[in-house]
Amino acid sequence: MDVLLQVLQAVDWPEIGLATLDTLLMLGASLFFTALAGLPLGVLLFLTGPRQLLGQPAVYGAVSFAVNVLRSLPFIILLILMIPVTVKLTGTSLGVAGAIPPLVVATTPFFARLVETALREVDRGIIEAMLATGATTRQVVFWALLPEALPGIIAGLTVTAITLVAYTAMSGVIGGGGLGDLAVRFGYQRFRTDVMVITVVLLLVLVQLLQMAGDRLVHRFSRK
Repeated sequence: MDVLLQVLQAVDWPEIGLATLDTLLMLGASLFFTALAGLPLGVLLFLTGPRQLLGQPAVYGAVSFAVNVLRSLPFIILLILMIPVTVKLTGTSLGVAGAIPPLVVATTPFFARLVETALREVDRGIIEAMLATGATTRQVVFWALLPEALPGIIAGLTVTAITLVAYTAMSGVIGGGGLGDLAVRFGYQRFRTDVMVITVVLLLVLVQLLQMAGDRLVHRFSRK
C-alpha cells in the first residue's frame, strides 16, 4: 500500500487533468463535426442506393467509393497525409486543434455507413405508406426514416465516439495532445509506467461511460 501511495504522489495530476480535458475537447468537437457531416452523407448513400427513393447508381457508386477509400486508410497514415491541410485549416498540426480535422475525416465515412445501415433497417412498408399519401422525399426522410432509425443512429454515434477515443489516443504519436500525447511523452519516452497505466485506466473509464450513455439513449428512443 505504501508503494502504491508513493507512486500516486509522484504522478503530476494537474498535467493528467489538462490532458484529460484536451481529450474531452477533441472528442466533443470531432464527434460534433462527424455527426454534422456523416448524417447527411449516410442519408445520401441510402437514398441513392439500389431500389431506394432516388436510385442513382452513378452517384451512389462515386460516393460509396470515396467512403470506402477513406475508411481503408489507417488512421496514423491519414494523420501524416493531412498535416498540410490541417495546417491550412487550423494554423497548426499539433495540439487539440491540429488533431480535430483528421479525426473528423477518419470517422465521418465510418459514421455515414452506420447511418446508411440504420436507415436500411426501417420497415419498407412505412416508406411506401408515406409515398402513397403523396409525401415528398424530404418528408419521408424527416418524418419517417430518421425518426424510425433514430435508435440505430444513436447506437452508431456511440460506436463512433468510442472509435474517436482510440483515435485521439493515437494522435498523441504526432503531438496531437490529450492523454495519448501524455502517454507517449511522459509514459513511453520517459519510461514512466505509472503514467501509462493511469492514462489507460482513464481511457477505459471514458469508453465505459460513453457506452453506458449510448445504451441509455438507445433504450429511451427505441419504440419496440
